[in-house]
Amino acid sequence: MTDTSPIGSSFDDFLLEEGIHEEVTRQATKAVLAWQLDQARTARRLTKKGMALKLGTSRSQIDRLLDPQNEHVTVHALRRAAALVGKKLRIELVDE
Repeated sequence: MTDTSPIGSSFDDFLLEEGIHEEVTRQATKAVLAWQLDQARTARRLTKKGMALKLGTSRSQIDRLLDPQNEHVTVHALRRAAALVGKKLRIELVDE
């Protein structure tokens, strides 16, 4: 039988030791949200232009919303976009 327990610290521990845990987590969260929105948009056969029209905004705003590098997106914009593609945005506070 092989022992499959992890050796050493976790990836979170590594990020904390390097002092980049918060930054990496923030970037990863936005990247995942952008990917999920884009996947839902595609599944509904909704173009970016169509999404912009339905949300009453511009195509460039949709590009910013779906850009995994752009962290300057409001919760309001995420909620509206999520609702448009049949999803609900859920945000929660958790203990550290």
